[in-house]
Amino acid sequence: MKSITTSLMFVGDQAGKAEEAVKRYVSLFANSRLIDIEHYGADEHEPEGAVKIARFTIGGTEFLAMDSYLDHQFNFTPSISLRVECESEQEIEDAARVLAEGGAELMPLDNYGFSEKFGWLNDKYGVSWQLNFSAS
Repeated sequence: MKSITTSLMFVGDQAGKAEEAVKRYVSLFANSRLIDIEHYGADEHEPEGAVKIARFTIGGTEFLAMDSYLDHQFNFTPSISLRVECESEQEIEDAARVLAEGGAELMPLDNYGFSEKFGWLNDKYGVSWQLNFSAS
């Protein structure tokens, strides 16, 4: 195997929001950046300006994102989530606050026994996040 990369496809009500989401994610976590982004042009099979492919990192891990306006019978699900090991209580609280805006908390930040501070949420794009902090 040469590599494996998580790819996020923004479909349905979220189609056209890939770039917005990517910029939000890279602004939220340290060691994150937009590597490159390619948009659809006129006369291609997706609307002009939609994200054809975006490469970005979150905490040094590479991801891909794209928009698709095709009629897909799926969307994001909490069955697959991005788990972030936060370095401080401030980081987990800031991440939870920003990611929960317009989304839904599945498990609010709390001590659930397996972690000093853990939260699980779907952001406003439907991407599922598990946030964890442990001082030890």
